[in-house]
Amino acid sequence: MNYTIKSLIMFISSLFLSLSAFAGGHSYSGPDLSGQKITVFGPWLAPQDDDFRDVVSIFEKATGATVEYGGSDSFEQQVMIDLKAGSAADAVIFPQPGLAANAAAMGGLVPLGDDIKEMVLDDYAAGQSWVDLTTYADENGVDQFMGVFFRVNVKSLVWYSPDNFEDNGYEIPETMEELIALTDQMASDGNTPWCIGLGSGAATGWPATDWMEDIMLRTHSPEVYDMWVSNEMPFNDPRVIEAMDTFGSFALNDSYVNGGSKAVATTDFRDAPNGLFTSPAECMMHRQASFIPAFFPEGSEAGVDYDFFYFPAFAGKDLGKPVLGAGTLVAATNDNAATIEFMKFLLHPEPNERFMEKGGFLTPHKGVDKNKYSSETFKGLHDILLGATTFRFDGSDLMPGAIGAGTFWTGMVDYTNGKSAKDVADAIQDSWDAIK
Repeated sequence: MNYTIKSLIMFISSLFLSLSAFAGGHSYSGPDLSGQKITVFGPWLAPQDDDFRDVVSIFEKATGATVEYGGSDSFEQQVMIDLKAGSAADAVIFPQPGLAANAAAMGGLVPLGDDIKEMVLDDYAAGQSWVDLTTYADENGVDQFMGVFFRVNVKSLVWYSPDNFEDNGYEIPETMEELIALTDQMASDGNTPWCIGLGSGAATGWPATDWMEDIMLRTHSPEVYDMWVSNEMPFNDPRVIEAMDTFGSFALNDSYVNGGSKAVATTDFRDAPNGLFTSPAECMMHRQASFIPAFFPEGSEAGVDYDFFYFPAFAGKDLGKPVLGAGTLVAATNDNAATIEFMKFLLHPEPNERFMEKGGFLTPHKGVDKNKYSSETFKGLHDILLGATTFRFDGSDLMPGAIGAGTFWTGMVDYTNGKSAKDVADAIQDSWDAIK
């Protein structure tokens, strides 16, 4: 056999082995669990429930186990009833960490162990953040790792029209300093930089809390953010007031906001981004989470009519690239072998990729093939997640309801209507003190 043919055969063989290894790496293979059943309870209803059942069919085929999923639109109430009664499903899908922490404190969740924790640390971008978000005090007050995030979203985004940027010669800012300079430049050019709307019926004010949370992560360390969210650091701490006034530097400048600062509190958040699509444009940028394209004008095309960039960090703060978001986490109430294996399964690339193909699913998993995403938008969101040095959950969702969905919302409306940051922060802290 001559050298050329031998080399070709060796190359084809190595290629086959590489492809086989790749396929194997993305094909879940679990232990034999024939005859065992795992029950899962969560908030997902149609069509997400069927999507999830299809995803877990991978586990069923690989292990021989049966997985039964049930969803409820009153999940938050029902899961606590089930836990107290000792009749909870083997695995539970929580829509936010606060509820999972409550379940852990009552002894309803089981620790997942160091092997699963190491999988999260190794496989998820900013892995320590995801471990921190699912580490809760148990009934004895001992911190335990108790959950795996499976399906997340990103809030640290700025939406814009590529045509508007190109027509005006604007470039995507890489730092907060550049974003502030771009905002100034747009106003100097006679363009309105921002569309901001806080209106949301009884929930009016929440979009401003997202601004605040993003700014807190960009002006102070993640540890300070955590202290603020838990009220270990008072809401009227100077660092919080500083963040509120940073938001005000955008929202309270009549030259910076579509309709002027007076329109911020009264504009519905669903209508606010429409200014990106008018001719001439009523605004150049809109900061909002990954769900907002659902409210863009019908027929708007991603990458053509609109695009997004990461809401950048301050270069001078040396705080890396923090990302604000939310998501669902899965926790176990049963420490049998089948349930624990199911938790490991959720960290494998294959179930993540199966959900990615269906749309509406985003993962911080570094090992997935991002080409499995159903759209270019989700590929871009995935890149932002993978570039994160810190991930933090929406702070208002973690605060007590009377604060996070109460005085924080209304306080931010008061702020945009002229109340000082200090007076707003003092009032929110007073309401927090009242429930302690």
